[in-house]
Amino acid sequence: MSKEIISTSKAPGAVGPYSQGVKVGNLIFTSGQIAINPETGELVKGDIKEQTRQVLHNLEAVLNAAGSGLDKVIKATVFINDMAKFGEVNEVYASFFEGDYPARSCVEVSRLPKDVAVEIETIAVVE
Repeated sequence: MSKEIISTSKAPGAVGPYSQGVKVGNLIFTSGQIAINPETGELVKGDIKEQTRQVLHNLEAVLNAAGSGLDKVIKATVFINDMAKFGEVNEVYASFFEGDYPARSCVEVSRLPKDVAVEIETIAVVE
């Protein structure tokens, strides 16, 4: 199987040696997204809910560029810097998915890139 690199200006560009996403067969693997506004290149200021919204918009843009979408996510991994904020992240996360939710892991980490509060990566299908 060949791999296709996914790239879009509607999500923040890679800030290191990685791709926004990679498509292999009918699967899309996204890199972890953080709360960077792709129009300004700046971190979204605000609480973890605002950061989570931006992260999910960024993921949606990468998935859309690959011919998929949030409704096609089969697995998500959420990294947060404070498990006490899980409920706030969960509230925003749930608003982006309808019906059957993807499988998900959520882990607390000591630090995330640019000291953000949340990072999310996904695996999705293209049908």
